[in-house]
Amino acid sequence: MSSRPQHAYTGPALPIIPEPTHAERTRTLLHLNSLATLSTLSRKQPGFPFGSLMPYAFDPTGRPLFLISNMAMHTQNIKADPRASLFVTQPAADGDPLGAARATLIGNILQVPEEDRLAVRELYLARHENSRYWVDFADFSFFRMDVLDLYYVGGFGVMGWVTADDYTRAAPDPLSAESGGILAHMNADHTDAMILLARTHSQLEAIEASMTAVDRLGFHLRLRTADGMKGTRINFPNEVRTSTETRTALVEMVRQARKHI
Repeated sequence: MSSRPQHAYTGPALPIIPEPTHAERTRTLLHLNSLATLSTLSRKQPGFPFGSLMPYAFDPTGRPLFLISNMAMHTQNIKADPRASLFVTQPAADGDPLGAARATLIGNILQVPEEDRLAVRELYLARHENSRYWVDFADFSFFRMDVLDLYYVGGFGVMGWVTADDYTRAAPDPLSAESGGILAHMNADHTDAMILLARTHSQLEAIEASMTAVDRLGFHLRLRTADGMKGTRINFPNEVRTSTETRTALVEMVRQARKHI
């Protein structure tokens, strides 16, 4: 069966809106998650990384915070050598883990000084309420990663290093708390609309489409085409900051696209 003809977008010219920086995307990724993989340097096998599943919170500058037992192997490793990395990822919206955003933070993990403990305690418990049952046990302590460097991967072909200064200055995307609901709604109910937007904005003829990420400036689509799987990013005509504004922008984009079918 032959594919339908492609249609170029002939509506009003969209303003050129930059994508969120890798620094902003990394801050958003950490904001959306609270569980990561911590790699420390093994004391038992010197020079080898030792991986641990690690709940985390973060302070206002994005530094990861940990509540860990002094008996844990990773704690013993950290006390011997503070160098570590933290790998954070999120489930792919379309079930493809290689298409999901992820980041690796590299830095030194040091015990939180006593004068900072109360502030860190509140930040951590705000994200991990169940930790109240053991937070004050004598063998548990708070640790904090001083981030030295970061590497961000946003999916296929989207990757790059992020400086610690850029990461510290960035803020999570304003849609981060609502992005999961937006993706679920679009993928459940509006596949046809996404196929239409891919055709009119990216000149890609898709058989299937799913939205894999959304932010204040636009969204990513993963498309199944006659030539295989492809990805594309489409910008909103204006910045959005809430799910209501996102819906309004998408409805208008689809309305404009249908004029040129």
